[in-house]
Amino acid sequence: MVTIDKTQESNEPLSGAPLLRQKRRRFSFFILFAGLFVFAVAAGVLYYALRPEILRIAVGPSGSDDQKLIQALAQTFSREKSPVRLSVLPTDSATASLALLGAGKADLAVARGDLTMPPDAQSVAILRKNMVVLWAPSGLSGNGSRKIPASKVKSLEDLAGRRLGVIGTTQANVTLLRVILSESGIAPEKVAVVQFAVNQLGEMAHDKSIDAFMAVGPLDSKITAEAIATTARERGEPKFLPIDVSEAIAEKHPLYESEEIPGSTFSSSPARPDDKVETVSVNHLIVARRELSETSVGTFTRQLFGARQALERELPGAANIATPDTSKDAALPAHRGAAAYIDGTERTFLEKYSDYIWGALLLLSGLGSAGAWFRSYLKRDEKAQSIALRDRVLTLSTQARDANSPDELRSMQGEVDNIVRETLNAFDDGAIEEGDLAAFNLALEQFRRSAADRYAAFGNVTFDPPRLRSRQ
Repeated sequence: MVTIDKTQESNEPLSGAPLLRQKRRRFSFFILFAGLFVFAVAAGVLYYALRPEILRIAVGPSGSDDQKLIQALAQTFSREKSPVRLSVLPTDSATASLALLGAGKADLAVARGDLTMPPDAQSVAILRKNMVVLWAPSGLSGNGSRKIPASKVKSLEDLAGRRLGVIGTTQANVTLLRVILSESGIAPEKVAVVQFAVNQLGEMAHDKSIDAFMAVGPLDSKITAEAIATTARERGEPKFLPIDVSEAIAEKHPLYESEEIPGSTFSSSPARPDDKVETVSVNHLIVARRELSETSVGTFTRQLFGARQALERELPGAANIATPDTSKDAALPAHRGAAAYIDGTERTFLEKYSDYIWGALLLLSGLGSAGAWFRSYLKRDEKAQSIALRDRVLTLSTQARDANSPDELRSMQGEVDNIVRETLNAFDDGAIEEGDLAAFNLALEQFRRSAADRYAAFGNVTFDPPRLRSRQ
């Protein structure tokens, strides 16, 4: 008896199917790496979008209330892991802070609104309103008794030909004084100005040649209150000088505003002042460069006002933080990011990035369609090859009926074995469907019957026909 071993195979290549499968596998690797690349890009974009943004803020001088407030604000943002953090850049003065802003070395700066601003500076928030306080010593003690000779300055007009002590060495205070004098009809050159540092209040109060005093600061300023109390002890209770032209100043000089100092602001016993006093104010601001992104400034502004209440417990001066003027005719325009937060016109995440999101979805959809088409194209070639192999099996079925010897049938069986292998590989790779496999099985069954009949004709020969089994 002759036994035919169906594992005996031809070494001749049958078709281009392995090459097609290799191409498809390369394409699959390409799709995999492309997917990993897209994932890495998406992860990078997400990391970039979620990482905290660091804004550099210049503030000075060292040890000032401004610097303490900004340091506390930076610590609060860091502690709360806010999306916007602050990197504090200490400077010697507000002028130096603005210089860093103008040079692009800072994103934000703290300065008075009447200082010379960089061309692209815009307001973000008001840290406080600095009020002008003018007073002259009355020579009277708190109980009304004469202490020393009274100053001859009874009103603003009496300053002509007198000496005025100004607290603070900044030139901005002197410039503001000159505006007040000019609008009041007083030649600024007729008033002698002597500036004193904040640590020279005692020396200023003892200087009998000083006829009046001026301070510029918030109403809760300890420096202003201490200066008034020191001069009251040395020179008698203060006589506060109203600025009657405050509205005219505000109209002519938009950086200044007309304000009133309420009674008993600096002391309640005795009352200092004893009634409201008309004056002018200038805002102390956080300013930003115009090109700083709307999102960054809007987020910073939201965090600032969100942290204000917590900061008040640590720094009472934080209660003075206020929103800037967002109108189009403001003297110093508000940054668009701050204005959007203040006016309630901030755009949501989807509103800001909807175009990018839809673009990305369309791109991914296009890539997916292209990938599906290309994969279908590769499958089409291999499916056509599988049909050709099935037709080859049918051809072999016909040839098997006319085989001249068992060796010839054995050769045909080896070729069919290879075709079966190729077909199963194509099925495993998804190139052909279950229905295609069933159709191929019919062709294979036809060959099996033809070969079995022909082997039977040769006599004593055992035939083990090839069979098709899915490996799934």
